[in-house]
Amino acid sequence: MTNRVMSFSSLRNNRLPLFLGLALCLGLGSCDKTQPITTVGEPAQLQIGAAGDHALQITLKPQDYDMESYGHIVFEDREKTEYTIDITELRSNLTETINGLEVHVSTNPLTVTVTSEEGIMIQQLVFDDEGNVSFDIDESPILGLGEGGPKPEKDANWREHDIEFDRKGRLHKMIPRWQATAYGSRNPVSMLVGTGGWGLWMVTPWGQIDLSSDSTGVYSPITPEQGFYIQQNQKNQQENTGKGIPPKYINGLYDIYVFDGHDPKALMKDISTISGPAIMPPKWTMGYMQSHRTLETDEEMMDIVNTFREKEIPMDAVIYLGTGFTPVGWNTEQPSFEFNPEVFKKSPEKVIDEMHSKNAKVVLHVVTWDRNRLETLHGSIPPKEGEEVDSSHILTHWKEHVPLMNMGVDAFWPDEGDWFNLFERLNRHKMYYQGPLSKKPNLRPWSLHRNGYLGIAQWGGWIWSGDTDSSWKTLEGQIAVGINSSLSLSPFWGSDIGGFYPNEEYTAELFTRWFQFGAFCPSFRSHGRTWWTHLPWGWGLDERGPLETRTPPLESEMNNNTIEPITKAYAEVRYQLLPYNYTLAWEARDKGLPMMRALWLHHPNDSKAKAIGDEYLWGENMLIAPIFEKGATGRNVYLPEGTWYDWWTGESLEGGKTIQKEVDLTVMPIYIKAGAIIPMDPIRQYVDEKVDEPTTIKVWSGADGTFELYTDDGKTLDYLDGAYSLTKFQWNDAKKTMTIVAGNGENIEKEFVIELMPTGERKQVSYSGDSVLVSF
Repeated sequence: MTNRVMSFSSLRNNRLPLFLGLALCLGLGSCDKTQPITTVGEPAQLQIGAAGDHALQITLKPQDYDMESYGHIVFEDREKTEYTIDITELRSNLTETINGLEVHVSTNPLTVTVTSEEGIMIQQLVFDDEGNVSFDIDESPILGLGEGGPKPEKDANWREHDIEFDRKGRLHKMIPRWQATAYGSRNPVSMLVGTGGWGLWMVTPWGQIDLSSDSTGVYSPITPEQGFYIQQNQKNQQENTGKGIPPKYINGLYDIYVFDGHDPKALMKDISTISGPAIMPPKWTMGYMQSHRTLETDEEMMDIVNTFREKEIPMDAVIYLGTGFTPVGWNTEQPSFEFNPEVFKKSPEKVIDEMHSKNAKVVLHVVTWDRNRLETLHGSIPPKEGEEVDSSHILTHWKEHVPLMNMGVDAFWPDEGDWFNLFERLNRHKMYYQGPLSKKPNLRPWSLHRNGYLGIAQWGGWIWSGDTDSSWKTLEGQIAVGINSSLSLSPFWGSDIGGFYPNEEYTAELFTRWFQFGAFCPSFRSHGRTWWTHLPWGWGLDERGPLETRTPPLESEMNNNTIEPITKAYAEVRYQLLPYNYTLAWEARDKGLPMMRALWLHHPNDSKAKAIGDEYLWGENMLIAPIFEKGATGRNVYLPEGTWYDWWTGESLEGGKTIQKEVDLTVMPIYIKAGAIIPMDPIRQYVDEKVDEPTTIKVWSGADGTFELYTDDGKTLDYLDGAYSLTKFQWNDAKKTMTIVAGNGENIEKEFVIELMPTGERKQVSYSGDSVLVSF
């Protein structure tokens, strides 16, 4: 929304509920008549209270319904909202100031209007007797809504390969599904990010959101009869509620958050606070992960690890698919937790130990239950008082993993689960956080999932976009998918580098471009069928390896020795950016900001930046513009306002316009904003490798800048108790000085090299917690 000031004539759609009600009151003399609050035509209770720093929680529920029996999808053991407004009837229009926002309530129909104290319109909700909630739409793009997008339909208004970034213009049925198209899996989250200055989160599952109108959006809950994924879990609903498991659908229940989004960073902080701050991932997850499919022997598995080390291509983890999802995997037929004797000629423990000796983590693909089960996944680890540990309790399923952890397995890749309801999605992520901690109490867990919901970040929720096609349009689509997912699902996202389903469009060029993009995604991981071609050196081989598909990549694409050095170079840049990337992970926890950011987050007043979904910010001042066109020799890149530097050439460019960047296969456009401060380390072969050279603090001249470098041990939960350090770098461009001061947390002693860009002038400095001034 533009900063429109609320007036009697400015509310959209001629609804004017507050003022129309007042007029009726005065004209008909009915001011003294009490109007009952209703939901779907039945007596109801309306509660409104503060949430976060700039948001409201609005709950409308049947009057006789006890929310204690419902619980909350996301929250556990949190302080309940203190409701400033708590009414079952309304004598006249009601106005209250809550959390710095003006809240106006009227009836016939029940309407809640939220403005700032200055009168700037935030949002207006209108509840009708059919169960719909309408809300304001303005001219700005609407982002979020979780991961994925519409399945292309030729007979719809959408062209077959439209890439959806702005969510406006259609009905979103919000049904989760596996989807092998350019958008990958669908992980719907009813979190709308209005780039005009508002946010809405309709927490109550499930729902569909109609954004086809230019002025009014409509949220409609999906009843049990309307949704397949709900039907599956209705059979045991009565029994399950006795175990403290919330029912899936309550007619007339609405749990909605309204956010003031005029400051995007404040909006993201509120979303993080309300849904649960992200936990810090293990530091090794900032590295490269190599996925494997059809296996031959444990010797072959070790050969891959050894090849990474011999070729000096950085790598931190190897991931193994399960049998059934590939002809021969790490285990016997999925679902199974038994190692495959056809593959492991030596004991699995010995193989894992050998991989650890090469500083490679081991991640296993698992499927932990039958998709046709009707129970509802529930519980905590350890179980809380009164919890029934039955076949559907997460502890029951977690116990299957314990022998693997005892053998040294580092992490898990739980697949499937697309049929889970929203409660189960949260509980599954919780299982893979609490479960490992029950075995190793002070070692950070990690897991990679196909599905989730807003709130998984508190359990370390990492998401990948599912089994995508290997195509250029798929690669283009992943950029928008990643941005929207990062805004509304989890700050930690990634895709299968190269795409999962190979075909004749899957070439060495496509893999290279996807690898470059993947190096600037939170999850840096290659995976897909014909998996040898997903190795950094795979296209230089003279054979494609196990094909696993009827349409493999063309054999003529092999023996291409130009690809390996390019992928190696981008992997090295990823590892050089380790201190920067790890700080971004901390910002996801501390500030709610995703690593992969829409341009709008830092340029909210730039109307063009709001609508761009094929480039993004990596942190605040590093702009990434992936190449997604075959044979590209150039790429249009929009640079927001300010001075920007070409990462590769050092050329200075003024923003606020679109520029044309010439490229060859070695170049993905990257731009750095003046004033940016980016720490870079020497090249490592794995995250925990010790290096002798100091961290280089690169500062791009032309504007003042600030950066807080975050460090901790990268492994334990000690950071939760303050065992971390923040080192603040402040650049004064006019004086050409860098000041280094201690932030919050513990002090560190470290050598830094301050490098002034783009000239390359360097100065080394010792820092031990006291303020240091470096002059150029």
